[in-house]
Formats: sequence, C-alpha cells, structure tokens
Amino acid sequence: MKKYIYWLLPLLWMGVIFYSSAQPYEEQNIKPFLGNLLNLSFLEPYLDWVSFTYHHSEVSTEVLGVDGLIEFFVRKGAHFGVYFILLLLFYLALKKTCRRTMWLLLALSYMMTITYAVTDEFHQGFTANRTPYAGDVVIDGIGAGFAICIVLLLHWKTKSGGIAK
Repeated sequence: MKKYIYWLLPLLWMGVIFYSSAQPYEEQNIKPFLGNLLNLSFLEPYLDWVSFTYHHSEVSTEVLGVDGLIEFFVRKGAHFGVYFILLLLFYLALKKTCRRTMWLLLALSYMMTITYAVTDEFHQGFTANRTPYAGDVVIDGIGAGFAICIVLLLHWKTKSGGIAK
C-alpha cells in the first residue's frame, strides 16, 4: 500500500497546474516585475529580429516590447517544463506500482500527460482573460517528449555502465 504514495506526486503537481490555470492572466503577468526590477532594454538590438505569429498574434519586440517578448518565452517555457515534470512523475508512479515494460510505462505516462494538458487547456476556457489553445498542448507534448528522452538516456547510461548503479 505504501507504494501508492507515489501517485500523490503527479496528483499534487496536477493540482499546481490546475491552480495556475485558474488564475487570470493579470495575476500571472510578469511584465511589471521585469520592467520595474530589471531594465532589459539593452536586449532590444539582439531580439529585434524575432518575429512570428502565435495564436493569431504577432510575437515581436515591436509589438510586445522586450519585457513582453521575454514574458512570452517564460510562459511557453513554463508549459514545456511543467509537463516535462508531470511526465516524469507519472512515470515514477507507474514504475513503482506496475510491473510492465519501460516502453509501456512511458507510453502510458505520455498519454496521461497529454490528456491532462488537453483538459487543462479546456479548463483555461473558463478562466477570465485566458484562452485555450492547441498550440500550448503541442508545447506541453514536446516537454513530455523531452522527459521521455531523459528517461531513455538514463536507462541506457545505467544499462551500459555509464552510471554507477
């Protein structure tokens, strides 16, 4: 029964994600922090070439300013990182509670992670000044995919004797 405590880790992490998704954009906006605490204007010449469209909006220093551009990448990096961690927590819980192949555990972990990412985006549709976007699920999936790569790399290193057991 003690081994099922590992399921608390992904459940708690999912709670953190849910809480974050329930906050309106204004409560998560880090542009005032960036603008008041740090003067990042020196980065503008290095970032002025960045320009692309994301969710029907232009992402560039011209439109968002340096602070807004950095905030954009911090927010998208958070998507990547949060779901990277969630996959690892699902994998750990499954590994500790199920006797299946590593490949099946990774596939299940990925499916659970993506399922939660989709439901999280749906949940954002009910939050003030937040919109669900499939592109964010893609970023979440890339983060989860990188976590799979780390698990495989560690597994390979352990099996090949690169890491002491």
